[in-house]
Amino acid sequence: MTVLTSLWSIPGFGASAAEAPGKPSSSPPKNVYELRRSLYEEIGLLTQIPWHWLAAIDQYERTITPRKQQKPESNNKLIGIRFKEPIWAGPLNPNPNDTDPATIALFGGIGKDATADAIADPHNDRDALYTMAEYLLHFGYSDDDIRIALWRYYQNDSSVERIRQFAKIYKSFDRIDLSASAFPLPVKSNYTYRDTWGDRRGWGGLRTHEGTDLFASYGVPVRSACYGIVETKGWNPYGGWRIGIRDLNNRYHYYAHLQGFEKNINIGDTVTPGQTVGWVGSSGYGPPGTQGRFPPHLHYGIYKDTGTREWAFNPFPLLKQWERADRMKQNKKGAS
Repeated sequence: MTVLTSLWSIPGFGASAAEAPGKPSSSPPKNVYELRRSLYEEIGLLTQIPWHWLAAIDQYERTITPRKQQKPESNNKLIGIRFKEPIWAGPLNPNPNDTDPATIALFGGIGKDATADAIADPHNDRDALYTMAEYLLHFGYSDDDIRIALWRYYQNDSSVERIRQFAKIYKSFDRIDLSASAFPLPVKSNYTYRDTWGDRRGWGGLRTHEGTDLFASYGVPVRSACYGIVETKGWNPYGGWRIGIRDLNNRYHYYAHLQGFEKNINIGDTVTPGQTVGWVGSSGYGPPGTQGRFPPHLHYGIYKDTGTREWAFNPFPLLKQWERADRMKQNKKGAS
């Protein structure tokens, strides 16, 4: 009997609310984050691949799957990892939808059966996650080994870096429910903003404005809008002193024209929603140190990485949503 079979034969091991509907339970039902975390840890126990790497790969795959390719049945899946048919079934397999572990292995596919039902199903959560973990394990289970395996799998440096960033975020906070957000300025401060997406800008050549300008006084704290990791920090001729933060939705949050940075914030650090990362200023439009060529304000932009390209989208609706949520929180605190 294999280790895989024997572990899942233990009563209760690997059981989830999604697998046994209606089964009596003394504990409250788990939410999707708890179910995913349990599955990451189970597969990690089997393969010795750290759970945060499995979580990072799963989340990365979820962020790069185009909506038009998301099938209705995927809404009931815990795991977002998708395999191309030649990779799962084998490049020379005459049956691209093969789920027989024996013939999959014969034709060099990587698909595995993780539930001992003699079916290697890429749409099964455990089969999919276990297959990815087994693929990584061929290269080793150190961080460097995993990065090499990821490059071999994705053939893309950006993909490897994004997954590494996600893994660090999950490891740092030791949880996967990291979807909270915050308005980038304290709502109790004085500020004003409108939808400036697409406005014309002339410095450095005619271009359109990819973001929202939030006007406030010098020194007003600029805060992270998300859980994320600091990807860039420093001077940009257009944005002045700016900082960029990557979140788990594969979105890049860009904060520009700062007066300065919070001294303990560095590239590679993880941040939380509402954490101060800098202060409103008027830097930019020139060489390092240029200040005062426009009124003090925060330029906030947001960019989405789809795995093949990164594109900007209008942050104004999100800003209004985050602002409302922060004001509600502030009102609740004031009433308590």
